[in-house]
Amino acid sequence: MITVRKGKQNDEKTIVDFQIRMAKETEQIDLNRDTVINGVNAVFNDPGKGIYFVAESGDKIIASLMITFEWSDWRNGNIYWIQSVYVLPEFRKKGVFKTMYLHLKNIAQKDKNIRGLRLYVDKTNTYARKVYETLGMDCNHYLLFEWMK
Repeated sequence: MITVRKGKQNDEKTIVDFQIRMAKETEQIDLNRDTVINGVNAVFNDPGKGIYFVAESGDKIIASLMITFEWSDWRNGNIYWIQSVYVLPEFRKKGVFKTMYLHLKNIAQKDKNIRGLRLYVDKTNTYARKVYETLGMDCNHYLLFEWMK
């Protein structure tokens, strides 16, 4: 059975490990552990930056994600951005992300100040795109442009 809960400060080590593994897997980037530790702790120390959620199977954390907030003046509410998704390899293709997504969607449906959920995905990640489409998400509205230092 998979359960989802808000992340807690004592989940920091696992979340840091997941972020380092994700960067290596998805972008072949070796992140600086101290920078990631400080970044994860910044979220725990300032909930305005975001909220971590973890999925557990038994007593083991098997996945994590972070939501951040985008204010929409058009909608007079927040949009949750899903970021930093990581699922342990042995738990992939078993509905873990779906469970986490539905948990967030349930929160959003009950809170009148949350207007929706968004995420971005690498355009070459066809597996993830199919998962998101299966969950009822679409990519028909916007393209993402960025400048990163």
